[in-house]
Amino acid sequence: MINPFDLDEPRKLFKGHNPQCEISYKLAGCSEEEIKLVAKETGMGLIIMGENGSTISSTPFSEGWYADAITDWPGQAELYKMEKILFHEKSEFQDLWFFSETNNSLQHGKVVILDGYLQLTEKDEFAYQEMLSHLPLCSVPNPKKVLVVGGGDGGILREVSRHSSVEQIDICEIDKMVIDVYKRFFPNIAVGYEDPRVNVHICDGVKFMQSVPEGTYDAIILDAFVSMGPGAEELSDQHFLKSIARALRPGGVMSTPAASYWHKDFEEIADSISNCRKVFKGSVNYAWTTVPAYSSGIIGFMLCSTGGAAVDFKHPVNPLNPENYGVATVPPQVLQLRDAHSCIPAPYFRQEGH
Repeated sequence: MINPFDLDEPRKLFKGHNPQCEISYKLAGCSEEEIKLVAKETGMGLIIMGENGSTISSTPFSEGWYADAITDWPGQAELYKMEKILFHEKSEFQDLWFFSETNNSLQHGKVVILDGYLQLTEKDEFAYQEMLSHLPLCSVPNPKKVLVVGGGDGGILREVSRHSSVEQIDICEIDKMVIDVYKRFFPNIAVGYEDPRVNVHICDGVKFMQSVPEGTYDAIILDAFVSMGPGAEELSDQHFLKSIARALRPGGVMSTPAASYWHKDFEEIADSISNCRKVFKGSVNYAWTTVPAYSSGIIGFMLCSTGGAAVDFKHPVNPLNPENYGVATVPPQVLQLRDAHSCIPAPYFRQEGH
């Protein structure tokens, strides 16, 4: 194993599968400049652990903090107080950190880091889960078969369970450890697995899609980008998007996380829209919601449909029933999906060509 303190040839640290797993928590004793170098090269947040593996060493950041510093947002970082580390282990695929922040207060509550990237916090996860699920499912009448790719935490399953028309919910998650740890520490999220309609497939999402018969699903929800887990780059590949479109029935819908509209002058969103329009011959829309834990406080979504019956993502035809909790223990927080979710600042809107 490469010594993480040997930075004479720093790029050696960043080769191979998920190198962040080897270095994000082994930087005790590094100088401030060395820590900055690792942050620059990995493009990830840093968990700076002390020599005993239980406390944060003396770094540019205060003791006991996780620094979410992503190179996609240069000059910006967010700090989370690590009051107690609940779980840390490497699975076959990624490095998992679960910790409670500020005595598990409602500021953020419990926090999840996968491979150095913040995935979710207990306080605001519902905003992401609900929008990624209900924007597509509320846009088609009576969806019956739904596929979730990624989403090992179970939150998307929890939200899909609120739709009584759904008869079958398949989930494809590559990392069983993710499922097990969420069930242990986030039962209110992992409650989605208790729905009897759920079928769990522990396998690679790209390979799974290759075996799905054409026209199988009414909706496919991709929850594999924000976590930055294994295969995230593959999941944005055109071939994979084509396999998603093929697996949908005519008029079927797909949703996936996208960049914040504040990111890089809209270029990344414009590219996402362009790529999706090459594959999906129905509607292609960008939407967003606020999630304070994510950079800029905004997370975007791509909403796409195949050819067939027109889909208007801005005007739901299958509204949520607020009295149907599914397997969840609380009602949905987003009871009405308004036009505002698709509004973006005027300068960016003009760049899109409208």
